[in-house]
Amino acid sequence: MIKLKNSIKMKHSLFPLSALMLIGIFSGCKTNKEPVKEKKKYNILFLFADDQRADALGCSGNTYIKTPNIDKIAEAGVHFTNSYYMGGNTPAVCAPSRAMLNSGKSLFHICNNIRLDGVTTMPEYFKAHGYVTFGTGKWHNGANSFERSFDDGKNVLIGGMSDHFRVPCRNMESDHKLGEIEIKGYSTNVFSKAATDFLTNYASGNREKPFYCYLAFTAPHDPRSPREDYVGKYPDGTLPVPGNFEKYHPFAFDNMTIRDENLAPWPRTPEMIQKSLSDYYAMISLVDKKVGDIIHLLKENGLYDNTIIVYAADNGLSIGSHGLLGKQNLYEECVKIPLIMAGPGIKKGQISKAFVYLYDIFPTLCNLSGLPAPPEVDGKDISPILKGESDAVRTSVFTAYRNTVRAIREGNWKMIRYPERDITQLFDLENDPLEIHNLASDAEYQEKLTKLTDLMKKEQVEVDDTIPLTAKHILPSEYDPTKFVQKPDNWQPEYTLKRYFKNADLKKAEN
Repeated sequence: MIKLKNSIKMKHSLFPLSALMLIGIFSGCKTNKEPVKEKKKYNILFLFADDQRADALGCSGNTYIKTPNIDKIAEAGVHFTNSYYMGGNTPAVCAPSRAMLNSGKSLFHICNNIRLDGVTTMPEYFKAHGYVTFGTGKWHNGANSFERSFDDGKNVLIGGMSDHFRVPCRNMESDHKLGEIEIKGYSTNVFSKAATDFLTNYASGNREKPFYCYLAFTAPHDPRSPREDYVGKYPDGTLPVPGNFEKYHPFAFDNMTIRDENLAPWPRTPEMIQKSLSDYYAMISLVDKKVGDIIHLLKENGLYDNTIIVYAADNGLSIGSHGLLGKQNLYEECVKIPLIMAGPGIKKGQISKAFVYLYDIFPTLCNLSGLPAPPEVDGKDISPILKGESDAVRTSVFTAYRNTVRAIREGNWKMIRYPERDITQLFDLENDPLEIHNLASDAEYQEKLTKLTDLMKKEQVEVDDTIPLTAKHILPSEYDPTKFVQKPDNWQPEYTLKRYFKNADLKKAEN
């Protein structure tokens, strides 16, 4: 682990309880044995962003975006720079990602049950162990699992996305069922207000039980429509395009016009990507502001020192990298996620390069809270890294998207395989972190390619992935994006229609 410094500039940036005040509670008369100390139960605050790239934070070395409050959480804890979500079996990858997070299970053990039927969720587990559980924001895994998991919920979005200014919110009623939909907005305001109200009420109560507060923003997920006063916070043209920007992806590997890819016309232009980044960063900066308000509330009410804070996201986003806009691929900008953890028992100001998955968080929070992790979880306990007792829990990461892409990373080497196109990419991430130079056909690296192929097959067996690395029928990789027709979906507000769909067919697509 690397000690965090005040200013970080990454060489290859893509963009230049119960509050018990006693140490132990003892009963009975004196004995010769050491008294048993009862472990404190720490509060848990889970802050979850939507479609946020790992490099879209100041603490990641991005000198353009301003995220001072999230950066302070990193300074107070451990920032993981090689954290991944495992992938998805559907274009809406955030649904399996959130299912993995809240079940502690890997992709192929949960992808057919993203509604989490019959699965003990992370908040449900903490609820069963004496926590007051509260949830707000996006829950993409069905109403039933939310109702099981939380004691209370306000401004809950059951689904994948909405117009940020018109959010279909539901509140948990007295029968612990989510009530009727009420349209509210702006999303980041609505969700953070619900969390703030819960924490304020908790602080004024008896604090007998610890809390588990889950705040899931829908920002910076599209529509790329910042709150009115944040429009222009990053003026158009002031942000550089990604270092791996392309006009088109060099080959077809799946549905190249999936909804995310329709958010800008083809060919991609630097001007359009710069506009997208301006709005994307503005939405993240508002999230950062609300995170700062919540941290201030914890400190003001004497809750901060007894609270474990997690900041993470469900997946990354292309937003111009490799000619793509969405997250339906396995390049680093999409499979890497921000992950920061801080609080009691966690070392301060550390950067960890350890390979971790999003679904490792469940068993880790159990350990930090003095609870046994459920035996059925697949995630690894990364608390030894958080405590400075270990540098790693695994030596490689395996990721997958539908039946179309598989990837393996070991050390600084990464291989991406496209079974249906019989295409392989090999990248040396130490010298080529932007995944620009494909070394797969270079004779010098055939031994490395063979090693990674064998490792990928081994990982497939371990995670129960049955897709062959070469399909029976190879599909063409050539395509003509100049013939694609851009069409907005029903969630795009007037702001994005005027900004990103000027020459598009403005008859909205059916959803």
